[in-house]
Amino acid sequence: MGKKSDVTAFAAGALIPALVLAGAIGVSAVAQAEDQGAQRDEAAKILLGLEVAPVPLNLEHRNRALVGLGSYLVNVLADCDGCHTADAATEYAPGGNPYFKGNQPKVVNQATYLAGGNHFVLVPGLTPDIVSRNLTPDRTGRPVGGRTYEEFLQIMRTGIDMDHVHPNCSATVTTDCIPTFLPFNGDLLQVMPWPIYQNMTDHELRAIYEYLRAIPCIAGPPAGVLHNDCI
Repeated sequence: MGKKSDVTAFAAGALIPALVLAGAIGVSAVAQAEDQGAQRDEAAKILLGLEVAPVPLNLEHRNRALVGLGSYLVNVLADCDGCHTADAATEYAPGGNPYFKGNQPKVVNQATYLAGGNHFVLVPGLTPDIVSRNLTPDRTGRPVGGRTYEEFLQIMRTGIDMDHVHPNCSATVTTDCIPTFLPFNGDLLQVMPWPIYQNMTDHELRAIYEYLRAIPCIAGPPAGVLHNDCI
């Protein structure tokens, strides 16, 4: 009786680690399959992003995969050009507005693509216009007004307005400012949906930054936050 109990206990003791090992292998296999699926999904997004980019891309010394993923995020998942263009009338090239009669295929206006200039008003008659920024790269190759990736990441995570374009009014700032009796924080970007984009992963935000580095520079007006020194 004692020997039988010993054998049973030994068998159970040997079985438990085997079951644990089998479970671990099963979990690992599932995780590996999910990871492979995610990689295939991202590869499809990269290819689509490269395909739909509406402007020529400078891929020299660039990470093609990041640029493609960034294009997918900018042009497919989001509508960055919808705000970062002069206005709805210039977003599409002549003959390429999909909203017009004739159901023509869309053709993005390369002359205004992501160059900013769209005007928004928080409170009519009380606040200055909020103008979308020029996101195209300057002569240094850095986008968003020559910002580094670290600065871009901080902007997207916190919404900080590093250009201080629409500060709250004060004793020394009395024009083009947001009145202090309004709840808006002039230190932060208004209208820009950074509270949503701040939830993106570092990988996704890096991809957007690399895509913006790869698009053509648009000079914009001769001065102000929309100006880019392309030469």
